[in-house]
Amino acid sequence: MLRYLCLTGVATLLAAALPFASHAQNPPSQQPMASGSSTGGAHAGVYDAEHRPITAGGFVKSGPVVYEDVSRQSGLAAWNHVMGNAEPKYIIEANGSGVCLLDYNEDGWLDIFLVNGSTYDAMSGKTTPPHAALFRNNHDGTFTNVAGVAGVTNDRWGFGCAVGDYNNDGWPDLYVTNFGKNRLYRNNHDGTFTDVAEKAGVALGNWSTGPTFGDYDGDGRLDLFVPGYIHYDMANPPTPGSKAIGYAVCIFRGAPVMCGPRGLKGEPDHLFHNNGDGTFTDVSVKAGVSDSSGHYGFSSTFVDLNNDGKVDLVVADDSTPNYLYINKGNGTFQDESYASGFALNQDGREFAAMGLAAGDYDNDGWEDLFVTDFSDDYYVLFHNDGDAGFSDVSYQAGIAQDTIPFLGWGDAFIDYDNDGWKDLFTVNGHVYPGVDKHDWGTSFAQRPLLFHNDHGKKFTLVPAVENTGLALVAPGRGAAFGDLFNDGKIDVVINPVAGHAILLRDVNPDKNHWVELKLVGGPKGPRDAVGATVYLSAGGVRQRGDVLSGGSYMSSNDQRVHFGLGTAVTVEKVEIHWPGGDVERVHLPAVDRIFTITQDKGITGVLCTECKKPDQNPTSPGRN
Repeated sequence: MLRYLCLTGVATLLAAALPFASHAQNPPSQQPMASGSSTGGAHAGVYDAEHRPITAGGFVKSGPVVYEDVSRQSGLAAWNHVMGNAEPKYIIEANGSGVCLLDYNEDGWLDIFLVNGSTYDAMSGKTTPPHAALFRNNHDGTFTNVAGVAGVTNDRWGFGCAVGDYNNDGWPDLYVTNFGKNRLYRNNHDGTFTDVAEKAGVALGNWSTGPTFGDYDGDGRLDLFVPGYIHYDMANPPTPGSKAIGYAVCIFRGAPVMCGPRGLKGEPDHLFHNNGDGTFTDVSVKAGVSDSSGHYGFSSTFVDLNNDGKVDLVVADDSTPNYLYINKGNGTFQDESYASGFALNQDGREFAAMGLAAGDYDNDGWEDLFVTDFSDDYYVLFHNDGDAGFSDVSYQAGIAQDTIPFLGWGDAFIDYDNDGWKDLFTVNGHVYPGVDKHDWGTSFAQRPLLFHNDHGKKFTLVPAVENTGLALVAPGRGAAFGDLFNDGKIDVVINPVAGHAILLRDVNPDKNHWVELKLVGGPKGPRDAVGATVYLSAGGVRQRGDVLSGGSYMSSNDQRVHFGLGTAVTVEKVEIHWPGGDVERVHLPAVDRIFTITQDKGITGVLCTECKKPDQNPTSPGRN
């Protein structure tokens, strides 16, 4: 079945659906007769006791308060995301934008960058374009928007962002994707940035989405991958009957809606090799990751999936098969999308992949993958069976059934209660405001979902208590996850479509312990250690954490590696696999702290916001 159908005259449902049935065995080419996005077909609506769609209801009166909405008191609610008209006519107005967390001024506290969209009037110069936001962390629970001073307002139709220190100067840089030319904001070390995308050769054009930084060739410099979504023509938007789409009507459950993505030309993906002199070279075709099939790329991340010390590349594609590229170690990738099991779900069917999360949820040492999806379909949990072979375990793990009514975007594996097992958080919201006018059991604004991890065996949906963060109903899109208050809890920043920014603070009442590691690479690897893998043992449990760029939905999370320790008060072992292959063992002398670990130097800094006396900076490196 399809997310929605675009039909000409008396074209039948079967004729429109046939192209999707053939994709299980062979990668699809562009299908001129099909439009919309593939899902599992229409499902019966799910309602709560007050007959509200479960996507905007199902709350409980009392229970543990896990997240608190602190958007207004933090200052984030003063900024609003803009994307087209309130009732979108075109697909470019529907998909929303991402969020990036970065410590741009290197003061030890995470700051927040929020990408903004635009409008047709702003793009044509009739109105002032919306600005992106850079919220500086004031260390007291509040944030100040300094985007104008910092020079990162973007003023283009923005979509995604990623964080990476591409020039190895010790300061995080920011890549922002747009419809039109992208921006590479180089950090000037003084609270400002300079857009060097044109000079660097990474500006591109048309419609780019969720980028990722990673050192794919092991030369110690971060390279850049940029997915493409749709090749979009502002002068000839995809409307029913236009030459861009060619169909008489575009419908979802019998109601007229905007057209796309199916039936539209896909925009290619790009891999840029870092030349080490401030410029990049497009090596997409040579490396084998150019997306010659024209899939609709949304979110991406470099991550080591087969534990060979080289970062692989994962791309979540909307309504076309996902990509999984294995790094061959010679500057090229092997397309293992189908062989790995990641291209399709367990039904052998492509789905509308939006958000992408990587994490070892069952603590077996292998990174698993989680992908959000459109409504009338389930979100997909891919278990890494070893050596980058994946199985769809969504139903067995307890994820699938609860997610079918929802439409998911940003997502992450996070240990919200610090018990040592990574949980799952998803941000949700529909693309069609018109769904609120129909009795379909779904809603435009939707609440987030939090699944608690039961020791890697099952996930259980955490009840949404009324008037708390989990009961917040909003049209979510991008989301980034990190410890914004340096208290060992993982908070969530949400960039909704056409609404104010949202900050959900983790206030779960557990008393579990934790540690976080900020890694600083040596001269042979990326300075921000993107691509590093950490194994930590405590309380009889061995966990894995990776330093990643990109992912979620066109967003980038806290790059400090977070470990919940449960009741353990000591860490038995920490083993860091640095990019480039070096392995270093470090002894952590305490818990409930943020440690800075510099390659070959051990612990070089400690931050403890709740300690009565400042910590010393003990160093105890050990290196293989």
